[in-house]
Amino acid sequence: MCRQRPFPLQSPAASWMARLLSLAVLLVGARPALAQELVQALPLSVAPDAIETIDGQVVSVDGGEYDNCPPIDAEGLSAMAVADRPWTWQVLPDGILYPSYLAGTQEPRLGSQWFYDKNKGWLWDIALGARAGLVRYGTTDPLWPEGWQFDIEGAAFPRLSLEEHCDMASADFRAGAPLTYRRGIWETKFGYYHLSSHLGDEYMLRHKDRVRINYSRDALVFGMAMCPGRDWRLYGEVAWAFYNAGGSQPWEFQFGASYAPANPTGFRGAPFMAVNGHLHQEVNFGGNLTVQAGWAWRGDTGRLFRMGLHYLNGKSDQAQFYREFEQQIGAGLWYDF
Repeated sequence: MCRQRPFPLQSPAASWMARLLSLAVLLVGARPALAQELVQALPLSVAPDAIETIDGQVVSVDGGEYDNCPPIDAEGLSAMAVADRPWTWQVLPDGILYPSYLAGTQEPRLGSQWFYDKNKGWLWDIALGARAGLVRYGTTDPLWPEGWQFDIEGAAFPRLSLEEHCDMASADFRAGAPLTYRRGIWETKFGYYHLSSHLGDEYMLRHKDRVRINYSRDALVFGMAMCPGRDWRLYGEVAWAFYNAGGSQPWEFQFGASYAPANPTGFRGAPFMAVNGHLHQEVNFGGNLTVQAGWAWRGDTGRLFRMGLHYLNGKSDQAQFYREFEQQIGAGLWYDF
């Protein structure tokens, strides 16, 4: 039977989550499958290097030593581990505590989507943006950091008409400053963003009946996310605009789920999928649903590159056309910071 040797944990800062991990390992001898499921479900507070194995067999967890334990997937344990390291002040830290929504079409990233809409033909939507942390009080792990962090973000979202010599039809511009927090499986953000929309000059020359609208909003946004597994994420967000123009109204909601590799993938990569719903008060709380799926690569610093299929159904995600229905079917490339 798997039993702990009579040596105390070496780390005086071991949390109750670490003790739950020890309990899970103790269960392995009698119920290996049950123990493995329990361990994978825990939001662990044990550093990956605190799990010591020999030939795939766990022999030590955070200094507590074990005898007669059958083999267990130590790599899986490490993948779920959250670094139990001291919180420190950091300037320009690596990693993001509240990542962008993968299927959110107006998130600050580098991205490109080519798609067909039966009413508008072939279009090319682009995201030219980034998001970075300015200061953090938390851990230093770039892949799964914890703590408080203040970010800045900015992006332009131009749309080009592939059937009209790549003329720019419209462009939305977004800038913001969120304060984010992560602890265990929970993530929270609160911040401000500005969004404004502009109609392309070439598009107005070709479509003289089209009148530009001065769509603009300055909003406060609050979001929460939960990661029931390291690769899974569920989230919801509400925004209230204290300034509106061009048909914009105060309330906006966003929600969704995603599955993507949380650990470095190497050259092999791994599958991803994401779904996002976006509702706006100005269209009677209608909006659009976006689904994306394909293959993803995660780097050692947490940055994510994806390629795959893209589908959007509902009101246009370009604010100049927010009243118009679109059904986008195509493919894309996305790089998240």
